[in-house]
Amino acid sequence: MAERITAPAFAAKKAKGERIVMITAYDATFAEIADEAGFDSILVGDSLGNVVLGYPSTIPVTLGDMVHHLRAVRAGVRRSLLIADLPFGSYQSGVTTAVESAVTLMKAGADAVKLEGNYFDEIAAINKAGIPVMGHFGFTPQSVHQFGGHKVQGRGSQADLILSATKQAEDAGIFGLVLELIPAELAKKITTELQVPTIGIGAGVHCDGQVQVITDVLGLGPINYKHAGKFMDGRALVTNALTAYRESVLAAEFPAESNSF
Repeated sequence: MAERITAPAFAAKKAKGERIVMITAYDATFAEIADEAGFDSILVGDSLGNVVLGYPSTIPVTLGDMVHHLRAVRAGVRRSLLIADLPFGSYQSGVTTAVESAVTLMKAGADAVKLEGNYFDEIAAINKAGIPVMGHFGFTPQSVHQFGGHKVQGRGSQADLILSATKQAEDAGIFGLVLELIPAELAKKITTELQVPTIGIGAGVHCDGQVQVITDVLGLGPINYKHAGKFMDGRALVTNALTAYRESVLAAEFPAESNSF
């Protein structure tokens, strides 16, 4: 078995100029496949609210939801660094809540946690507790109502604010950060000026790595997002397979003799 990837390995990869590849997973099956495919990191994202639970945003996702899916993903991961999102409400109220929530995720199997926005004291406290913590800047889905929708951030005067926030998060102790839906040139500047690696999603090619939602990569969702990489038309393939199964049952062709005992 290949050596397990740890949080410090991210900085080592950046220092060597090696790209970092992350993907989300929400269950044991896809986690095992992603792990075997060689991803550096698997993220149990609070995007499970949209992808798995059918919510319109990530906001309804609870810490209990995250624990449930994290345990399932942990069962399928052997090598990749397993990161879990701290969901909305699990760290915003203060340092104590943030640390307790991070501890809960670590006990459920995470190797590291991720939180969104300018919570520098919380980052420092989680880091002090011995828990690797990743930041997330630009468009932060838990603030979707504040942004007025899924909109690109970091244009104009916002650029300096985001750059400053990422530097403060680095000082607070993050081992890496996600940059979501920001201009590619801003992402390039942040990547150049920070020592910790940047992981982009809708932030251009100059980040140290990339993360995508697994259902987008596999083409399973009904929408093709501009920032997403669709590497197969999984929705059509699955629909065709299910249709073939249904028709086979209706025609009394399945189960065949080879499927019977």
